[in-house]
Amino acid sequence: MGRTLVIGDIHGGLKGLVQLFERAEVTKDDKLIFLGDYVDGWSESAQVINYLMQLEENQQCIFIKGNHDAWCIDWLEKGIVDDVWFVHGGKLTIESYKNMPDLVKQKHLNFFERMKDYYVDEHNNLFIHAGFSSMHGPEKEHYSSNYSWDRTLWEMALTMDKRIKKDSVLYPKRLLLYHEIYIGHTPTLYYNMNVPMQGCNVWNIDTGAAFTGKLTCLDIETKDFWQSDTLQSLYPNEKGRN
Repeated sequence: MGRTLVIGDIHGGLKGLVQLFERAEVTKDDKLIFLGDYVDGWSESAQVINYLMQLEENQQCIFIKGNHDAWCIDWLEKGIVDDVWFVHGGKLTIESYKNMPDLVKQKHLNFFERMKDYYVDEHNNLFIHAGFSSMHGPEKEHYSSNYSWDRTLWEMALTMDKRIKKDSVLYPKRLLLYHEIYIGHTPTLYYNMNVPMQGCNVWNIDTGAAFTGKLTCLDIETKDFWQSDTLQSLYPNEKGRN
């Protein structure tokens, strides 16, 4: 049996992803769960998607959709260039597709559209890009955009009074629904951390690869983790999302 590895936000950093897999010694027996935001940041967004599509052919992979991926879908499908997206990495993503044939773009669009909003494994672990607001779980979420945008779940987990026991009526119902929850979306750099963070049973694997941080993957059983170099050092002539 291989490991289950969960991978944080990549943001166009193919060099970091390749380096990360080498350091983690990923094999075909490992199950890989990606938490979304594959594009926007460094210059190889389209190349990241090519890499992941090839990886999927020989590896058990789960791909969660992030908010940046949703923006990219709108552009690939309808030509919509969201103003916020454009200045937060979208410009470099568009440039990475500059010489891509339309057939390849269509294959990428199909790949994006197959991505999951969230995934629950056989051990009742939830994998989602950002979070959910419904106390009944993501399947009862009123606004589907929360899957890729919500930060209240993470903020609640971080600030939970640790004196409150799980059997208390005060314990947040959202945290009781799953054994563990794995998210990306909110860089740990916001909290002056460059490694995965835990709040209650929520694990944040986004270690700021889009900015000055590293790309991370974590073994959900052992909690061992591996990291690339900073993406800034791998792309020295680029700014990423800094």
